[in-house]
Amino acid sequence: MSAPPGDPFRLDGQAAIVTGASAGLGAIMARGLARAGCAVLLAARRTAELEALAEEIRADGGRAAWRRADLRDPGHAEDLVGACRGELGRLDGVVLNAGVAVQGPAEREDLGAFADVMAVNVTAQAALAAAAARAMIPAGGGWMIAMSSILGRRAGTGPGVAAYTASKGAIEQLVRELARQWAPHGIRVNGIAPGFFPTAMNAPMVADEGRLARMLARTPMGRAGRPEDLEGVAVFLASRAADFVTGHVVAVDGGMAAW
Repeated sequence: MSAPPGDPFRLDGQAAIVTGASAGLGAIMARGLARAGCAVLLAARRTAELEALAEEIRADGGRAAWRRADLRDPGHAEDLVGACRGELGRLDGVVLNAGVAVQGPAEREDLGAFADVMAVNVTAQAALAAAAARAMIPAGGGWMIAMSSILGRRAGTGPGVAAYTASKGAIEQLVRELARQWAPHGIRVNGIAPGFFPTAMNAPMVADEGRLARMLARTPMGRAGRPEDLEGVAVFLASRAADFVTGHVVAVDGGMAAW
């Protein structure tokens, strides 16, 4: 990976895949990485949103390409790695962000839906991480950022999100194990566990103003996350400034996990 020697937080010369990039946290991180100089391959199912974000990044002076990807397709991992190397010329990093959730009481859990959440949120992330590692190892290394959640370390607040919480707990352990295995190859694997950030995905969970108030009451800083709160951590974990950081999941939650 190359970067200006005077600024360890710059990502110039790098290229990365960002999944779940059509909206929400994925789009936020893609913008942040691009502003730091990283070329980004945006991946998700919604092509119109991907194309619009790619155009926005290019208009801001960055480099971006996009690729439709359904993480339920077992071929998505190799396809995205090949697309990044083909269209952007290299692969330095990957943001494993795509995810789904279902709500409902655990005693009435639809086990098919539970399995689908685990397949998208865990199995597909592991597959893309492995495909990226197979490209990064002979290239001398790289970085990965996996998305956990406050719900990977705390119980939920609403009608029930057992599948989602289980998937995010699994992601946190996956980060530690992949970091251990791939550190000798120069690959750093870390994660981010966001608290409450307003997104389309969690909008149904907080449509009830009372539930939103309870969630913010659990946040010592007393507010929801902002885009810049997440961008800075993502850029740090991708940069030379984090060269000795691996196997960690950083809580970006306004202090929610502290109590």
